[in-house]
Amino acid sequence: MWIGLFAPVLALAVLGGYGYWIFAGSLPILEGRIKLNGLDNPVVIERDAAGVPTLHGGNRIDLARALGFLHGQERFFQMDLLRRAGSGELSELVGAAALDLDKARRRHRFRRRAETILADMAPDERSLIDAYVAGVNDGLAALRRPPFEYTLLRETPVPWQAADTLLVVDALYFDLEESDGWTERRRSEMRQALGPTLADLLYPHGTPYEAPLDGIMLPEPVLPHAAPPGPSDAPAAAPPEPAKGSNAFAVAGNLTATGAAMVANDEHLGLRLPNIWYRARLIVAGPGVDGLDLTGMTLPGLPVLTAGSNTHIAWGFTNAYIVTGDAVLLDPSPANAADYLTPDGPKPLQTVTDRICVAHGDCQDLPIEETVWGPVVARAGDGRRVVWHWLAEDPGAIDLTTGLALERARTLREALDAAHRLTLPDQNFIAGDAAGHIGWTIAGRVPRRIGLEDGLPHSWADGKSGWQGYLAPEEIPEIIDPAGGRLWSANNRAVGGPALAALGDGGYDPGNRARQIRDDLLAKDRFAEADLLAIQLDDRAPALIPWQKLLIAALTSPVAGDPRFAAMLPYVRDWGARAEPDSVGYRLVRGFNNLAVTLLYSAYTAPAKSGDDRHSVIPAAGEWPSERLLTERPADLVPAPYKTWDEVTLAILDQLASAVQDTAGGDITRFTWGRRNLAGIRHPLSGAVPLLGLLTDPADVGMAGDRSMPRVIAPGFGASERFVVSPGHEADAIYEMPGGQAGDPLSPYYLAGHQDWRDGKPSRFLPGAPHWRLTLDPG
Repeated sequence: MWIGLFAPVLALAVLGGYGYWIFAGSLPILEGRIKLNGLDNPVVIERDAAGVPTLHGGNRIDLARALGFLHGQERFFQMDLLRRAGSGELSELVGAAALDLDKARRRHRFRRRAETILADMAPDERSLIDAYVAGVNDGLAALRRPPFEYTLLRETPVPWQAADTLLVVDALYFDLEESDGWTERRRSEMRQALGPTLADLLYPHGTPYEAPLDGIMLPEPVLPHAAPPGPSDAPAAAPPEPAKGSNAFAVAGNLTATGAAMVANDEHLGLRLPNIWYRARLIVAGPGVDGLDLTGMTLPGLPVLTAGSNTHIAWGFTNAYIVTGDAVLLDPSPANAADYLTPDGPKPLQTVTDRICVAHGDCQDLPIEETVWGPVVARAGDGRRVVWHWLAEDPGAIDLTTGLALERARTLREALDAAHRLTLPDQNFIAGDAAGHIGWTIAGRVPRRIGLEDGLPHSWADGKSGWQGYLAPEEIPEIIDPAGGRLWSANNRAVGGPALAALGDGGYDPGNRARQIRDDLLAKDRFAEADLLAIQLDDRAPALIPWQKLLIAALTSPVAGDPRFAAMLPYVRDWGARAEPDSVGYRLVRGFNNLAVTLLYSAYTAPAKSGDDRHSVIPAAGEWPSERLLTERPADLVPAPYKTWDEVTLAILDQLASAVQDTAGGDITRFTWGRRNLAGIRHPLSGAVPLLGLLTDPADVGMAGDRSMPRVIAPGFGASERFVVSPGHEADAIYEMPGGQAGDPLSPYYLAGHQDWRDGKPSRFLPGAPHWRLTLDPG
């Protein structure tokens, strides 16, 4: 009997001990002295109670090596996922679940391109990468056991290589930009199926809600005279993908108490554990330009500071959504259908074979069709191959030394010049300096596009359409010290006129967030750090006020006699116009908005081909055309199979009532925004490994905010950090980050700072008092 009772206890003890051995063995070294080969001078690492390190070193190369050591100790599995995401090799580690993603990414052959870039790399850039790579591998080797994820996956970590650092940049290209020309292909397909007038209405280049920095608005599309017929059983369209991008804004020094500019940045990305960013402060002691004091966020896998402050300038980014790629239609050669036409005559289509091996599974060959312009990504409606010509595939798409120039910039002008030399996915760059100046420009290279202004796929065979190199820095638009002393960016169109023609429209966010940030900035004349944080946390919903009015009109219409609808009306009338977790009214308005957009786009686009199942037919700007149609109710644009607009609104209301029934059991008081809008932050393996989430994942709670306001949040997506900093006044600056620094759940600072991020509570930008001290000595 006693043996029978003791056996389960013993089993649990053994299991617990084994689990502890797995996780405790991969904890980083926090204190003491260790030798690190390649250092010129000792590097002292002081961590505060939240695990945020301050690195003191004699030169920037030593700090790159030491930063690599920290990344290798605390974030190697994350780095491994990033390099594999950039190369299309995820399935080799995590299995068949990533196979389709790998196939789509492998056709760009970024590992081969990374190795080519390395072979031609300048010595100063290579020395930076080599020092960082050595530090990563030394940090990994110094762990008592590999990171716990490898034990769970029954895999062994592969050491970091120089090419892997470039592949991390490639992973950013995949995450932030299109890799298959879907926006252009979708617009072309819809113009052919629906006619140009309706297609231009549903896929507008601009909306009335935009807030460009130069004030240039675009004309609204005209309404067509009739909607195309569609099948009565049109499938529901998938929701649009969230804009990967962020908020960044700045105020000039004449609006602050110190006279220095103030910059705010919160980057909206997928939320996971550990967080994508690794906070750090890097200090190089030295006089004048030889000294450095950098604070902000680093990306594990890269040796440079991504965004933050160097005490002279502060800078941040948002995804630019300018055109960085074009869909090229291949014209078959009349003499040989296997060839395609180019300005230099017919060329043979090249087919290369890549091999993909799945973890604990089989290998398979992947044929990849390549051309002088890039890989074949799809087929057009007429059968022609579609090639994606992408800036990311250019040999000069990555140069990490350009990041060092930004780290050393002392004035706004130097920062803008450095931004023009950056080689990264093109970004809106907003910066301010200690003298009070602020500026905006596009960071990264901008292609010089000829004959491609309409945003549709083109043949480049005759040489009249295509790219002709890149714009010179002086040709890239800039806005410096605007009259109002305020700048803002939220993935929206920033400029119009000739500047827009030069940058192109790569699928801008519609502008609701940018307009709200602009209005928040214009509402005050003086700013402290807490004021800019309040804008980042603004969860008001002005963009949905027209939708609340539409919903009230629908609920009070003579045809809306269903008692389920009557129960909604008090909540909608008193909705508060905020995305608050306990709000029933907000969820009803937001649900009506979402269901309406989905119904309309499903119906209107039904005559088009099925398209690409990996993408949505609904654009980021799809809410405004839907709002206009439901407001104006043009009789000749009622979408099939409906006969009147009353039928359309009744169908939407019925779906909304069904959602209340399905998700809240019909109890409308439980139909709150917080029950839907959970943070959804998880470790990548917590869904696949039983019980792991109990150890790794924070408690999931309803969150304030939504996608159409500054406080962007959706399950598993949102502000990956928030900071507000005035250069030279970092002690007063603010930084918040979900998940915290640590990658191991047994770390003493695991999830440190996460609740501050969740609650919007200001926390320090600079690391706090040293709690642990580690010295890396030259080996």
